[in-house]
Amino acid sequence: MEQRRFLDEERETLLAEVRGLLADLRVEFSRGEGGEEAERTLAESARRLDELFVLVVVGEFNAGKSAFLNALLGQSIAEEGVTPTTATIQILEHGDEVTRVSESEAVDRVTAPVEMLRDLRLVDTPGTNAIERRHEAITERFIPQADLVLFVTSADRPFSESERAFLANVKQWGKKIVAVVNKADLLERAEDREKIRDFVSDGFQTLLGIEPDLFFVSAKQALTAKQEGDAAGVERSGFLALEEHVIRALDARERFRLKLLNPLGVVARLIEQRETAIGSQLEVLRGDVEAVEQIDGQLTVYEEDLRKGFELRFADVDLILHQFESRGYEYFDELFRVGRMFDLLNQSRVKQDFERLVVADAPELIERKVDELIDWLITSDLGQWRAVRDHFEGRKSQHSERILGSLDGGFEYNRTRLLDTVGKAAQETLAGYDKAREARRMADGARDAVTNTALLEVGAVGLGAAISLAATSTAMDVTGLTAAGLMAAVGLFVLPRRRSKAKGELREKISELRGRLRSALGEQLEKEVERSAGKIRETIVPYTRFVRGERTRLAEQRQDLDRLSERASDLRARLAP
Repeated sequence: MEQRRFLDEERETLLAEVRGLLADLRVEFSRGEGGEEAERTLAESARRLDELFVLVVVGEFNAGKSAFLNALLGQSIAEEGVTPTTATIQILEHGDEVTRVSESEAVDRVTAPVEMLRDLRLVDTPGTNAIERRHEAITERFIPQADLVLFVTSADRPFSESERAFLANVKQWGKKIVAVVNKADLLERAEDREKIRDFVSDGFQTLLGIEPDLFFVSAKQALTAKQEGDAAGVERSGFLALEEHVIRALDARERFRLKLLNPLGVVARLIEQRETAIGSQLEVLRGDVEAVEQIDGQLTVYEEDLRKGFELRFADVDLILHQFESRGYEYFDELFRVGRMFDLLNQSRVKQDFERLVVADAPELIERKVDELIDWLITSDLGQWRAVRDHFEGRKSQHSERILGSLDGGFEYNRTRLLDTVGKAAQETLAGYDKAREARRMADGARDAVTNTALLEVGAVGLGAAISLAATSTAMDVTGLTAAGLMAAVGLFVLPRRRSKAKGELREKISELRGRLRSALGEQLEKEVERSAGKIRETIVPYTRFVRGERTRLAEQRQDLDRLSERASDLRARLAP
């Protein structure tokens, strides 16, 4: 009596732990979108723990499943002789009389006063080769509910391709399967029976990795024998051995064990599906992380390339200034001579000659080089946006090809939406990019950056004009001689000093101009680089935030699923026979 009480307590504990596992797994699936179907399956599994033992009969159409069930029940209750297009799932339960009620287009609920049905609920399915896909789908929906699966195949067509495919699906739910070869009366020779036994057993070993409980029966002979009260005939039909295994062998303890193993099989299948989906999503996110890193790396290289490109292009400006300086030296050497003393007194003439011979076309050339620099910046900016757009378009196509088995519809939707958003932003930037407007904006910025320095207080003039004014002032600074001073200098003393001073001040002025240009244009370049790269980074922020957040979320879910899987494995081990 004490032992019986202990076993009852043990079973009650196991039952409570299985219920707790199902509840916790439902919570886990509720954390993400797309797990509604899994939640319903788990809720159904929990509810069925309190219901009768469910035995589901599967097999190909015309394998004789309904005839087999009628033989098992001892009377013609399950509907036979229907076509694959009209076949329905039949749920057989105990009742005071035989009734048939259509619950839906594809499901009939049948009651019958059969003693066996007090402890069992039998489910007859349309067939693994049903023409109607909805029948097959409904049959597959019943598999998670089965505590025991009776696989019925025909002796004249054993273990067909459709049956193999269906059993592969049953395997994923971890169900207990009993194999039945019906129409055994067609096998007249013992060697034929052994060949089929080996064929079916090998198929189970290959497909499911198990040695099946295998029985040969003739449902037709068994039903006739039972109706005639022919016990010997029942035994000859093979049904006696099968009934002993299914009914007598499945005592209360074994039914309880299989009853708990049923939801644990469902748990294992759902966790496997979820972990497969998570693995697939993490693989996609790994590519997304790499994409984000690549874009960030490209932007860093882009910034570095712009700075290097600026140095190369400013070298052209530097060359113009160097040539400007060289012409100035030559001009001062020619100007500061005794023979040109009276020319030095004519400041207007000196200014005109300086502008014509020294300044020459330097301002225009510098302006042209700045314009070329601006064009280069615009082209580089557009090229970077195209690269971002193409990169994200590539990620969208990889997503559609690489993500598999997703249970979380929100992941796919949110990711695709963000990819579309970034790609659309890049495309709109490209489509709305007015090169002329951008060139004017950058040119105004470059001019303002130069003319608003302490060097050039010249107001709102063009860049070239500003440079021309700054350069021409040099001549006036160093050639402003009075007549008295000039005569006192009589050619030998003052003129060499004035020439040297003019050259030095021109050198300083151009050096200062070079520095101001480099600083002003460099600062403007940095603003443009920060503006362009910053806009791109700002555009992809929602995507990068999603990628990092999803990676963390999925990694946590995987850890939680691993813990739940360990609990399920422990329970299966404790339920081992």
